Amino acid sequence: MTQITGEVFFCVIITIIVYLFCVHLHLKFRKGWLNPLFTASFLLIMVMLAFHVQKPAYEEGSIIFNHLLKLSVVSLAVPLYKQWTFLKKNYKKILTGVFGGTVVGTLSVIGMAQLFHLNQQLLASLIPKSVTLPIAITISNDLGGLSSITVCFVIISSLVPLTIGPKLFKYLRIRSKGARGLAMGLSAQMLGANRSLHWGEEEGAMGSIAMITSALFFSAIMPFLPLLLKI
Repeated sequence: MTQITGEVFFCVIITIIVYLFCVHLHLKFRKGWLNPLFTASFLLIMVMLAFHVQKPAYEEGSIIFNHLLKLSVVSLAVPLYKQWTFLKKNYKKILTGVFGGTVVGTLSVIGMAQLFHLNQQLLASLIPKSVTLPIAITISNDLGGLSSITVCFVIISSLVPLTIGPKLFKYLRIRSKGARGLAMGLSAQMLGANRSLHWGEEEGAMGSIAMITSALFFSAIMPFLPLLLKI
């Protein structure tokens, strides 16, 4: 019991240290591929392997971070409140963009699954990749997917637009604050909404509403997703 408790405590402390180190690294060099979500995950895996920490011990120690992850979503309501007038004025454009982006993203996953002959379990794990992580895990489990694969692809599908999105906006000369925030929130979810908030409150509000609306949309069509898996 003492050994297990020690491992759990070690996991909590080392996770915080590694994350803070990776945040410092990201702030110092300002490179997209040094995003703490990626670098911290990689370093933590290396540390766990080096110290032979068992997976159950780390999962027990990381429960607190899972709770904090869910609570952190609430903070994104602040820009929504401050930009409520702007959001009401443009709600039709927002809903159209989110609906179109979510449908295209879902159908593209199904199309790729058909092309590469993926099995139903893997497809169920990939379908919610464009939804914020806590909801994606729930949807994946309900559909019979593997939550570990879902987590992996949610992170990957967030890091890619987070890295190339700003450069793509610059290349395509997209200067609209609303469009930039909506695109980042819809494609990179929590990370995209957070990045948008750094650009400004208007972008942050659009990023937050895109993330929230796409999650609500997925929750609404949840009963019909098993039918899509049989296509």
